Amino acid sequence: MTAVAVGPRSLVVLAGLPGAGKTTLLAAADTGGAPAVVLDSDQVRARLVALFPKAVPYRFYRPLVHLVHRGRIFWYAITASRSLLLVHEPSTRPTTRAGLVAVGLLTRRPRHFVWLDASPEEALAGQVERGRLLNSRSFTRHVRRAARLRARFTSGPPPRGWQGLSVLTRRDRLRLSVAEG
Repeated sequence: MTAVAVGPRSLVVLAGLPGAGKTTLLAAADTGGAPAVVLDSDQVRARLVALFPKAVPYRFYRPLVHLVHRGRIFWYAITASRSLLLVHEPSTRPTTRAGLVAVGLLTRRPRHFVWLDASPEEALAGQVERGRLLNSRSFTRHVRRAARLRARFTSGPPPRGWQGLSVLTRRDRLRLSVAEG
């Protein structure tokens, strides 16, 4: 287990390449008994898949999944006032990270960024394993942005607007240590 110190009510964003293992890591996260809400886009996808005929490919409703997922992040940031928020989001785009910082600021939540460091080969294998491959152009963009982020995150301070930064690997397990204060 890798211990990550966070403040109460923190917005903890688990980021990394699609297929890196964010869903798996969040599912096994230990909050040390602190109340927490886990927000994963796979939760939204699972609900929406039941609404669409099986013949409708995921790529057609993927934008709706992301819109609803981000709406849930904002909703829970407002309404889950005493809980940690554990959020799954690739966050390779600067606009996504800025939006999450804005949510944290608006709801007065401390912000901690957790980067799940996986090679492109590991992430691609994860996509194959879950049965949902990104198209090669999209994945290549994620990989290019992630390479720049990886260099920044392994050698520097947290991204702008975040109070904490942790870098984990696929072999790590996440344990959140909530420090009062």
